[in-house]
Order: sequence, then C-alpha cells, then structure tokens
Amino acid sequence: MTDDTASPAPLFDTKVVVVLADDLSAWQELNVTAFLASGIATSAPDLVGEPYRDADGTDYLPMLRQPVMVLTSDAALLGRARAKAAARDDIALAIYTRELFTTSHDAANRAAVAAVAAADLDLVGIAVRGPRNAVDRIVKGAVFHA
Repeated sequence: MTDDTASPAPLFDTKVVVVLADDLSAWQELNVTAFLASGIATSAPDLVGEPYRDADGTDYLPMLRQPVMVLTSDAALLGRARAKAAARDDIALAIYTRELFTTSHDAANRAAVAAVAAADLDLVGIAVRGPRNAVDRIVKGAVFHA
C-alpha cells in the first residue's frame, strides 16, 4: 500500500545558484554562501516557505522553498556572470566582494561596494535567481562545489 498523502516534489520555474570564487578558505565559502542566500531570500515574497514546527510544538523559522545550487569558478567567470545577470531584468542578483571580509557592519559593506565600479568589483561570490535556462547560461562554465 502506498501513502497517497505525500505531495509530489514541486517543479520550480526558477533556479537559485550561488557561485563562489575557487580560492576561498572553508570559512569564507560558508560565510559568503550564507550572505548571498539571504539576499536571494529577500528578492521575492514567494521564495520563503512556511515556518517549521516539530512534533513537540517547537516553532522554527521558514527557509527558502527551493534548492540552492552551489558552484565554484575563477574570477573571470564570476565577472562575466555578474555582467550577464545585471543586464537582465528577470534575474535577481546578489554579490559579495573580497573587501567585505574586512568590513564590520552593513553600512560599511554597502560603502565598500559603492566605491568600486561594477567591472572592477573583486568578486568572491554571486547569487542569481531567475528562469532556469537563463540562469544556466549565466553560470555556464562554473562547476559543482566539491
């Protein structure tokens, strides 16, 4: 007998991808991924699911409702991917620059990014969300994080 109450896995029309620079230490990879995912989570109201609750009644915060793919690439591909994503209206884009490892708060982070032209940003990570095919083309050449 099968469980007919189980819902089928949803098919998402969008894709979320984080691309990290291939020269980061483990703590930097985790830090950048967390910051970029938080940016994507704020990019559309329907990206965050419902809160969680365990069998004991303890409540937990909601999370992104779709998977996040984590890839790596070199700096050149990160720059190209940022430019491609920024040129499209249907792509949500978050960035993390190397300078942000040296700042201590949100206003300083924004000031560090504002001080550098887009083409000159020292990117260590980007996150994109948009139509699946478009995201695949934007990050083409990046490889799955190992």
